[in-house]
Amino acid sequence: MENSHVKNLSLLLLATLFVSTSGVLGKYINLSPEVIIFCRAFLAAIFIYGFCKFKKIDLRIKTKKDRNSLILIGFFMGAHLVTYFYALKLSTVAIGMLSMYTFPVITAFLEPLFTKQKLNLIHIFLGVLVLTGMYILVPEFSLENSHLQGVLFGILSAFCYSLRNLILKKHVKTYNSSMLMLHQMIVITVLLMPVLFFSDFSNVQSQLPLLMLVAILTTAIGHTMMVNSFKHFSISTASIISSVQPIFGIIIAFLFVNEIPHFNTIIGGSLILLTVIIESVRSK
Repeated sequence: MENSHVKNLSLLLLATLFVSTSGVLGKYINLSPEVIIFCRAFLAAIFIYGFCKFKKIDLRIKTKKDRNSLILIGFFMGAHLVTYFYALKLSTVAIGMLSMYTFPVITAFLEPLFTKQKLNLIHIFLGVLVLTGMYILVPEFSLENSHLQGVLFGILSAFCYSLRNLILKKHVKTYNSSMLMLHQMIVITVLLMPVLFFSDFSNVQSQLPLLMLVAILTTAIGHTMMVNSFKHFSISTASIISSVQPIFGIIIAFLFVNEIPHFNTIIGGSLILLTVIIESVRSK
């Protein structure tokens, strides 16, 4: 039992590491957020489809109700990704990622509405630690400030991500996680098709290596592993443990683009890391 928990926890943290690469990539891919997400979803769908065919994974949706649910999940996933990348463009990688990580406390409040699980006070406490870190991050509370605009987009992204995860939870025992991600990527691609007519794609070729990286490593592999972790953890627990993602993102940003975190960022990140450690031990 203990080895199983350690294995599932390790896979969740590995998934979080892969997903955390989106912070740096989202900030520095020289395209608009809508174009990035369209290309990301399209390329990820191709890769996941090839993987599913190779592994002979059943791609059929069993009921009309499930199909409608997966369309809604795809919509919330797309809204999450677009608003998250706006948060990254408007602020720094650190602030963009940390603002999106208000989603553990949002999830803790919403989960009782979707499951029979009661509101867990420890999840509220841990979520408040994340919010406290958020408060420390914002340099000034003015709508003229781009950092605060980034934070607001990050919180909207967090809300969409929480809804997506909670609706998705009921499907993870019925469907393969790769199949679920494939359908989400297809929905996002279809919803964002209008950008083909209204956005600038002239720079796509030069940005293709980074787009491939965010499509395959971050989305196809990282997010699929994250969805699979929902089989072993409650959404609130998985959310809190994966809150270590901003720490990974800040380290990656420091190593590859020399974005040095401020003292406030370190304090906020430390609070989030503390919540991850507490929930990792508690969830056992």
